[in-house]
Amino acid sequence: MKALILGAGGQLGRALAETAPAGTELVALDRSACDIGDPDQVQAAVAAAMPAILFNAAAYTAVDRAESEPDLARRLNADAAGAIAAAARAAGARLVHVSTDFVFGGAAATPRAPGDPVDPQGVYARTKQAGEQSVAAADPDALIVRTAWIYAARGANFVNTMLRLMAERDEVRVVADQIGTPTWARSLARALWALAEGGARGVHHYTDAGVASWYDFAVAIEEESRAAGLRDRPVRVVPVKTADYPVPAPRPVYSVLDKSATWALLGGPAPHWRTNLRENMRELRDL
Repeated sequence: MKALILGAGGQLGRALAETAPAGTELVALDRSACDIGDPDQVQAAVAAAMPAILFNAAAYTAVDRAESEPDLARRLNADAAGAIAAAARAAGARLVHVSTDFVFGGAAATPRAPGDPVDPQGVYARTKQAGEQSVAAADPDALIVRTAWIYAARGANFVNTMLRLMAERDEVRVVADQIGTPTWARSLARALWALAEGGARGVHHYTDAGVASWYDFAVAIEEESRAAGLRDRPVRVVPVKTADYPVPAPRPVYSVLDKSATWALLGGPAPHWRTNLRENMRELRDL
């Protein structure tokens, strides 16, 4: 089987490459090898690779900066997604497109199912939703997987930011009234491979199991990093409200995703987010 990864330089792209099934002929292209914002480059890359599976792990993910760069965010998250889907369709490749919990705005009391109404708030969220629409229009057989709170041992993410701040400070302040689920990039990558090989299509949800606030996540990072031997002194984690930490782009208040249908396809639930956080800390320790 031949597979193409676009966005191979990011944390999910690297995880997809690291978890590729045995025998996979893999073409992994980072931004320098294929700028997804250039439709000609996308078409040429897909035509040259002629993959059976195409993973779009590339996106504009600077949530706050998107408020001042709406054209760039739309070009990479919406226009490029449609161009990639069209190229995949023309090549006969199964497309796996990654989307986000941000398409659900406002408040909720129960996990969001794939068919629930969306209400994206902010430029990033709206461009990611537009990307979903572009993909579905260009390739009705595409697989769109919404996920949330991705982190990995390498790359810019909440875990690594917290570890840096905890090395510098005696106290960190973290929002406690936004609820979701942390997701290890390697866990998501394994699920994407399994879903693609199983022929899944349409919109699916995948995160690790469990629920957390950003504060809960930060407390776990503090504890697990010390348990793994990455740090040797405790740091106080202080809960704050979203209103106390203003940022340019709105965040979903509750964006826990309903994964039950996806987990049924995969044969069972994902590991709990804290279990995978512990694995990530071990990986960081061994780097």
